[in-house]
Amino acid sequence: MTTTRPPVFEQLDAPRAAGGLRGVFGRRRADRRSDGGDRGVVSAAERKKPSVKLGLSGVHLVLFVGLVVAGLGPLLWLAKAAVTPTQDTLRQPLALWPNGIDWANLPQAWNDVHIDQFFWNTIVIAAGSWAFQLVVATTAGYALSVLRPRYAPILNGAILATMFIPAVVLLVPLYLTIVNPPLPGDVSLLNNYLAVWLPAAANAFNILLVKRFFDALPREVFEAARTDGAGPFRLFWSIVLPMSKPILGVVSVFAIIAAWKDFLWPMLVLPDPAVQPLSVRLPAVQQSIELDVFLAALAISTLIPVALFLLFQGVFLRSAGLGGAVKG
Repeated sequence: MTTTRPPVFEQLDAPRAAGGLRGVFGRRRADRRSDGGDRGVVSAAERKKPSVKLGLSGVHLVLFVGLVVAGLGPLLWLAKAAVTPTQDTLRQPLALWPNGIDWANLPQAWNDVHIDQFFWNTIVIAAGSWAFQLVVATTAGYALSVLRPRYAPILNGAILATMFIPAVVLLVPLYLTIVNPPLPGDVSLLNNYLAVWLPAAANAFNILLVKRFFDALPREVFEAARTDGAGPFRLFWSIVLPMSKPILGVVSVFAIIAAWKDFLWPMLVLPDPAVQPLSVRLPAVQQSIELDVFLAALAISTLIPVALFLLFQGVFLRSAGLGGAVKG
C-alpha cells in the first residue's frame, strides 16, 4: 500500500533542499522588499492615495516647523538681536529690524569689550581640556579594555563609583588642592590654565565611554598584531586609535562643549580677568555695556559650538567601518 504525501510537505521540502529555513525566510524578506519595502502604520498602497499623501505631508510640515522653532528659534533670534538696536529689541523683540540693521554691534563687541582676548582664552582652555581628556580617556580605556590587568575590575568599579559623587561635594577639596598642590616649594595653580585642564581630564564618563567602545573592537585584530610583534604602545597607536575615530570624535565634542560653557570652576581658579574665558567675562561686563552689544558678544561666543556641531555631526551617524578589519 502506497501513500501519497500531501502537497504541503513537498512545498516544505523544496526550500529545505535549497538551503533550509534560511532560504525560506530569505525569500520572505525578498518578497517584502519587492512588495513595497517598509512596513508601518500606513502601507505603501495607502501612501499613494491623494488624501493620505496630503495628510502625511501636512503632519511632516508641522513637525518640521515645530522642531525648527524649538531648536533653532533661540539661535536665530540671538543672531537677529546681535545686529538690532537696543530700543528695537526692547520694544519689538520679534520684529525683523523695524529700524534697520546695526552692523556696528559686532565690531564694537569684538574690539571695545575685548571679546577677542576672552575668545582666545576660551579657545586655549577648550583646546587644553580636549587634549588632556582625550589622552586620559584613551589610555585609561585601553588599559582597562585591551591590556586588562588583574586589578582592572577593581579599578573599573572605582571609576564608576566616582560618578555617583556630586560635583559640589568635591568643589572645596579640589579648590584647596589647586591653591596648595602637592608639589615641592610654594606653588599655586591659581590663574594657571592647568587648574582647569587637570580636573577636566579626570572624567569618569569619558573613560567608561571609551572602554565600552574598545570592548566592542575585534580581538582577532589585536591577536594578529601581537603575533606580528606589536608591543602595547604600537598596538595602541597603530591599531586601536585608527579604529576608534567615531568615539574619539564623540569625546572631543563633549570635551570642547563642556569646556566652552563651564562657568563656576573657571571663575574660582582664574580670578584674573586677563585669563578668564567668555563664559566668565560676559556676565561680568553685562552691566557696563549696551544690550545690543552684549547680545552681539553672546552671538560671537556661540560660533564655535555651532561650528563644532556642523563639523562633527557625521561622527555620530557613521559607523566604525570595521567590516573589513577581520577576514573570515
